[in-house]
Amino acid sequence: MASTLDSVSWLYGDIDGGDGDFGGDEDRDVDDATERRYDNKDSVILLVDCTLPMFQPADDDEEGCCFELCLKCAKSVLMNKIISSDKDLVAIVLFGTEKHKNSSDFKHVYVLQDLDQPDAERILQLERMLDDADFRKFKKDYGHNSSFSLSDVLWCCSIIFSNSPQKIGHKRVLLFTNSDNPHANDRTKQRQAKKKAEDMQNLGIDLEVMHMNPPGGKFDFSLFYQDVLMVADDDALAQYPDPADKFEELLTRVRGKDHKRRAMMRIPFCLGGDVQLAVGFYSLVRSQGKSPHIWLNSRTNEEVRPQTKYLCEDTGTALMPTDIKFTQEVGGERVVFEGEEVKSIKNLGKPGLHLLGFKPKTRLKMHHHVKPANFIYPDDALIKGSGTLFTTLLQRMLHREVVAICKLIPRSNSPPSFVALVPQTEELDDRNVQVAPPGFHIIYLPFADDLRKLKYEETPKANQEQIDKAKNVIKKLSFKFQSENFENPALQKHFKVLEALALERDAPDDIADLTEPDLDHIERRAGKVLDDFTQLVFPDDYDPVTAGKAKPAAKRKIGGGGGAEPAAKRVKASGDEEINVKEYAEEGKLAKLTLAVLKEFLRGVGLPLAGKKADLMERVNTHFGL
Repeated sequence: MASTLDSVSWLYGDIDGGDGDFGGDEDRDVDDATERRYDNKDSVILLVDCTLPMFQPADDDEEGCCFELCLKCAKSVLMNKIISSDKDLVAIVLFGTEKHKNSSDFKHVYVLQDLDQPDAERILQLERMLDDADFRKFKKDYGHNSSFSLSDVLWCCSIIFSNSPQKIGHKRVLLFTNSDNPHANDRTKQRQAKKKAEDMQNLGIDLEVMHMNPPGGKFDFSLFYQDVLMVADDDALAQYPDPADKFEELLTRVRGKDHKRRAMMRIPFCLGGDVQLAVGFYSLVRSQGKSPHIWLNSRTNEEVRPQTKYLCEDTGTALMPTDIKFTQEVGGERVVFEGEEVKSIKNLGKPGLHLLGFKPKTRLKMHHHVKPANFIYPDDALIKGSGTLFTTLLQRMLHREVVAICKLIPRSNSPPSFVALVPQTEELDDRNVQVAPPGFHIIYLPFADDLRKLKYEETPKANQEQIDKAKNVIKKLSFKFQSENFENPALQKHFKVLEALALERDAPDDIADLTEPDLDHIERRAGKVLDDFTQLVFPDDYDPVTAGKAKPAAKRKIGGGGGAEPAAKRVKASGDEEINVKEYAEEGKLAKLTLAVLKEFLRGVGLPLAGKKADLMERVNTHFGL
């Protein structure tokens, strides 16, 4: 199990929890190491095989050839990067081409897009390549040649990273191919490629193979790439995903690899005495919002950044941090604290996770939820052997069905929390792609002050027949819910509009709102049981459309009865003169009324006041049905 933890790939790509808040606004002091981690940019090179087997038609005509799948994945990566992390760097390198273009003049290696931030022009370039029927233009512009050296290809990728003028954090190469044994007849080239892959690993460059089945064949990972990726044994090999046949399968794997998992923090996990290991905290789920707007200088159109300065109220001079003190009112008097004293008061221990004991898993209740859970995973880089100790603890807790109760101090000056560590075993789908990583979920537990006892009002209780009918409704409408199957329609519309503007399209693509209930399907599936439940529970005159809505208040008429006009039809002009707005509308003379008179009338009937005079006139005419 220890080897599985060390070698298994992580499904969740960008689980960036950089904005995770452990202690509210008062915990904004992040240590320098954490701050530096987020200054660096992630970078990925999409390395695409362009030999002839990649262009052979697939067994499924709808999927297209392997090279077409690679271009679609590359386009998806660029578009996702623009939305989720536009500061990251992406490059696209082709190998196995007749022509070459790279800084080191390696043969049969063509740098299609340099390592830079994704933009609209790069996406349009890929779209033009995808629109090329049978890739005839590609064959003319780039060509095919199988005489490449994979060692030179990997060396070119390493040079691209080293020549980048921008500060790079994580480096990753995704190699797309359907050839399981390159240089099959040249042992020297194979040995050079394996050595270069080892050098890349020593330089901190991760190499991942996005392998696909060749038409009519099966990709055998053990022939060559097992040694390239340093896979040590057959057990680890069994965990590697099966070759992709469809675009969705390949895209799922690419999305899990094109981002590095970013830890919110890395802290020691103390099991007792001097026994401790290092763990990283990750956020598996967080709310996705729209990209923040950027402030620009109205004259130069350059980005501007806000700065905060504290000024003395009396003299107006800028204050240094040492000039600022903090006060707290106690017993009618203000007690003054220095900044260092405030930090000392907040400091309740060193950052870390401290084991207190174990409890049966059944003792953890749903109402113990305080805030979204986090996930921890071992970090051997900080403490050697953390993965082995972590795996042992995980296995024993899974076997005994217990949770660990711990005290968590996330960082300096943060208040402690009690948490429960819920073990989770690794899950793979039918193609050996990881759907759930092994590790512990961190469940934040409430303090005694957080628990409340609510008093519920007495309500009528359902009888057994009504309960049975409700069970029938639930049974008919039950389905397997997975949140990843439902996209936020508001966000999708927002990004589609931006995409259409950036790519100069006439109109954005249509959005399928999957959150809308399928009423026809519900009626076919549960129409009868719903009718039976309604007739049994609700009164005969129950109308589900108007139920729960307040009835409109009756319109009041001015006193005096007779034939007096309703007050809403008359408004006062300047002075005491009353104007019958309805008569002006019927005679088509609303233009003679002033804007103030029209607004006064609309205010009286509860209609909106915004817009130009023509809009207000149209609103009045609509009100009278003219």
